[in-house]
Amino acid sequence: MGSPLKRVSGVRWGHLRDATGAAAHGIPPLLSRIAHGDERTARLAVDDLGDAICALGFVVGEATAPTVPFLLELAGSPHTACKAEVFDLLGDICRTDQWHSAAATTRGRGHDAGFQRQRGWEAASRSAVHKGRSVIEGVASSVRPDEATPARTLLRLMDEVPPFPDH
Repeated sequence: MGSPLKRVSGVRWGHLRDATGAAAHGIPPLLSRIAHGDERTARLAVDDLGDAICALGFVVGEATAPTVPFLLELAGSPHTACKAEVFDLLGDICRTDQWHSAAATTRGRGHDAGFQRQRGWEAASRSAVHKGRSVIEGVASSVRPDEATPARTLLRLMDEVPPFPDH
């Protein structure tokens, strides 16, 4: 696998907004703390990252989808200290449908077009989680229950929550 998070610097984080509307430049340091921190540091970083890319556990932002491949990389790494928390965050991202639900309730009233950009963020984020299925399946086959159980839970969720259809 090589050095974790090598491609993080290739993302233009300063041009992206997180789920709170803030610039996403704080995401790479959080990913680094998850990758290289002790268990306590990593858990706190996952919590802070969750606030940034999946606010309140159900609102994604522009920077969420670009972050998911790095979360999947961390989930598949043998050195990540808090895989269960990473899988929980991926599950939150996968089940998010705040903007799709809002658009559906306003359909026909002319307001659903206002949610187009946010719906795109949700679709891209959910799709990014689904693209990591092979990584998740690999961890789900682990002999370590603390890793395998949250991975299997995420796989079941992914089966229940497919990618959004193209609009």
